[in-house]
Amino acid sequence: RASPAAPHCSAALLQYKVWVKPGSEQSFLYGNHVLKSGLGRITENTAQYQGVVVYSMADVPLGFGVAAKSTQECRKVDPLAIVVFHQADVGEYVRNEDTLT
Repeated sequence: RASPAAPHCSAALLQYKVWVKPGSEQSFLYGNHVLKSGLGRITENTAQYQGVVVYSMADVPLGFGVAAKSTQECRKVDPLAIVVFHQADVGEYVRNEDTLT
């Protein structure tokens, strides 16, 4: 049975979103972090180290991450700076299928 806090936690996580450009989707799905050059959009007022849901530009959920930079910092950083730390993605099952029990 889910704890009473569970719905609140998932709702809070879903509040912050990052969209990656088509050229960066595959990189993220292979377990790599998102660089500024691959960032399409980010939810306003996302704080540094906030959990985010990573989407394609077509609004397809790709996985989860942690914001390496705040929304404001993302506007100013170098194109090769990491803006989202990879946590999990939909490609993990395929990559780890052999080791899953």
